[in-house]
Amino acid sequence: MTSDRQMQPGETYTAIFEGGPFDGQTEDRPSIDGGYEEVVEQIAAVDTKEMIDVYRAVKSHEVGEKIHVTYRWDQQGSQTAPAAEDRDGGA
Repeated sequence: MTSDRQMQPGETYTAIFEGGPFDGQTEDRPSIDGGYEEVVEQIAAVDTKEMIDVYRAVKSHEVGEKIHVTYRWDQQGSQTAPAAEDRDGGA
């Protein structure tokens, strides 16, 4: 089921994560240009390594007056995060 309702810029929607390290977690996210993000990247520490976990939107629906978007973990799209000294030209 997909919601066709256009959101206002800055309106929040609820992201629901399935699979991976964020399985079962939710968070409120701001609408970008009246919609929701198709791909969300989350950073998690796994076995002392930081991972960039990729979640892809698979469905959206309206609950009351709020949009809920379900994101499913893309294990193949996820990757190890760069070391802290390699980010933004080094620290």
